[in-house]
Amino acid sequence: MLKTRFDNYPKGKTFSTILGDLLGRGIFNVDGETWKFQRKMASLELGSLSIRSYAFEIVTNEIHHRLIPLLSSVSGKDEENGILDLQDVFRRFAFDNICRFSFGLDPGCLELSLPMSEFAVAFDLASKLSAERALCLSPLIWKIKRLFNLGSEKKLKEAIKMVNVLADEVIRKKRTMGFASHQDLLSRFMGTVNDDTYLRDIVISFLLAGRDTVAAALTSFFWLLANHPEVESSILDESNRVMGPSQEKLASFEQMRDMPYLQAALYESMRLYPPVQFDSKFALGDDVLPDGTFVKKGTRVTYHPYAMGRMEQVWGPDCLEFKPERWLKNGVFSPESPFKYPVFQAGLRVCLGKEMALVEMKNVVISLIRRFKIEATEPYRAPKFAPGLTATVRGGLPIVVRERRKVDEEESCSLLLLL
Repeated sequence: MLKTRFDNYPKGKTFSTILGDLLGRGIFNVDGETWKFQRKMASLELGSLSIRSYAFEIVTNEIHHRLIPLLSSVSGKDEENGILDLQDVFRRFAFDNICRFSFGLDPGCLELSLPMSEFAVAFDLASKLSAERALCLSPLIWKIKRLFNLGSEKKLKEAIKMVNVLADEVIRKKRTMGFASHQDLLSRFMGTVNDDTYLRDIVISFLLAGRDTVAAALTSFFWLLANHPEVESSILDESNRVMGPSQEKLASFEQMRDMPYLQAALYESMRLYPPVQFDSKFALGDDVLPDGTFVKKGTRVTYHPYAMGRMEQVWGPDCLEFKPERWLKNGVFSPESPFKYPVFQAGLRVCLGKEMALVEMKNVVISLIRRFKIEATEPYRAPKFAPGLTATVRGGLPIVVRERRKVDEEESCSLLLLL
């Protein structure tokens, strides 16, 4: 599906129709020559050192000036006054980052007052309602509602209109003021694409992919850390070895490359809780799968990374355990085949933003756990996911935060008393 018979398994008209109003002709909603053009253009841009440096600069700035101050503002407070929904925090964090990276627009969702921009609210609603179309018993239901502008389809139309108005305004301003000297993704694409509607579709697609997946992956990771303090300790030990004991420093790109255990822990977390839990294609023509299964033309074929990551025949008898060590050989990170681990897809559609997403997540993890002890208020309540395009935890991830330095001091005092 993803490699040898790739051309026979496009996204298909069914999928593109569901997300068409929101994503239009964006890269995640098209096939054929349109997809190839956007893929080539995006590959050239996202593969450049300058764009990766720009993305790293944005993430580091957001962590230093917003994420850390926000957690510091609630640290040490009791559960009644100091509970944060970490999933909401990560969604705001990722939205600020991807908007700045994609549009050069800063919505400021992670300011201390935790405001919500009109753009963020409209984008969230449009994503949620678009995903709900896939849950309808028949596509005829939502198509009739759209035709007569009723219920959820009316809300979706209004939300998409708001997204479009704001996106169009950003594009118009860039056209007027000039974009050649700007580093954001939109400015880079504007040098190649003249159709503003097409530009909007492309960038909104990257916005959807770059925001929700990162937030989902970080939410699941910190829930697992809350239940596996030994993993947190190993990450801290590794970071102290590479960076030294100072908690004030942010990790450099080079330092994060020297943390194989951290990389292993993130991969292991996404094995159990992939940000995108399943993906579907539609057979263009009759086919026979390697195991002999006949696939009729027009059949929807789904592979399920969430289920694949929990299969004993694929990962062994300990497949349900959170064990970062399974990704290490002699202390070196050793990746598995992307077809065994399709969290970032594989083959021709493999995620172009994979490395930037991993750097963003590593940066967040190291920056937070070196400064704070983050504790889930209900650590043993397994996450339940709401229906959607990405793995959103129903009810969020409520946490309390304590300063790491104070936790270490308390533990040292307790140890001295015991001695």
